[in-house]
Amino acid sequence: MEIELVAIDNPEALNVIVGQSHFIKTVEDLHEALVGTSPHLRFGIAFCEASGKRLVRHSGNDEALVALAVNNAQAVGAGHHFVVFLRDGFPVNVLNALKMVPEVCRIFCATANPLQVVVATSDQGRGILGVIDGESPLGIEAEDDQRERRELLRNFGYKL
Repeated sequence: MEIELVAIDNPEALNVIVGQSHFIKTVEDLHEALVGTSPHLRFGIAFCEASGKRLVRHSGNDEALVALAVNNAQAVGAGHHFVVFLRDGFPVNVLNALKMVPEVCRIFCATANPLQVVVATSDQGRGILGVIDGESPLGIEAEDDQRERRELLRNFGYKL
């Protein structure tokens, strides 16, 4: 078995979600779940089949985001994983909808940080072991940092 890091290409620092699923209808069900969260959300989805034709299935309402999702899914190359890129929305607004899709097994991450996917390759194929999301902490928040965090959440409208 070989292990490698695959960097997710995200030139605009968009929000990206990487997950694992198990069925060909995943791409359609993810599409429906995302459409139901917000009429303003722009997204692209790619899903890699692990059997049969083993195609990268794709959908979305923004061609550039679909292409970005497809390119990254191909780079990772693991069976039954999906990649979703978002614009005009945040993962916090869509994660529960995605988790409720019956064929979704897990969400590895939802982030706009630099992202690496840890991929194992065997004689059978490729699989995702995990992700490296962003960078390591530099310290512990102080009172000023706590105040900034609270203000940021209120500016986004997530807290009153």
